[in-house]
Amino acid sequence: MGRRIYILNGPNLNLLGQREPHIYGTTTLKEIAERSAAKAGALGFTVEFRQTNFEGELVESVHEARGEACGIVVNPAGYTFTSVALMDALKMFDGPKIELHISNVHARESIYHKSLISPVVTGVMLGFGAAGYELAIEAMAAMAGKA
Repeated sequence: MGRRIYILNGPNLNLLGQREPHIYGTTTLKEIAERSAAKAGALGFTVEFRQTNFEGELVESVHEARGEACGIVVNPAGYTFTSVALMDALKMFDGPKIELHISNVHARESIYHKSLISPVVTGVMLGFGAAGYELAIEAMAAMAGKA
């Protein structure tokens, strides 16, 4: 699978930097993508960084990653709590998988406390803000055995 990490982002994350900055900060998704590519490059990896507001596209990206990626970092956003389809797709990916959330979902409303994704991933990172992406890449590099 090489040294490519898929970083997949779900709905509304295209509005980072504008959307509820008191929760998600002011860093844009473009800035996160740039920082992620730099961090991955420093560790000898490349990233495929994607965002979609459509569940089926997110599922298709996971399917594609099966033949292309050594690991997946996924911020499913709202699909964390609703998408059996995404959960099932992630179950079919054999490499390491990290569920990522910018905010600490457990410190928020109870609707955000039950992830359908957590039981099928290798690890969960939450509450580190935009820096969580770079931390997830470091963790993924270690899990892939190439850090």
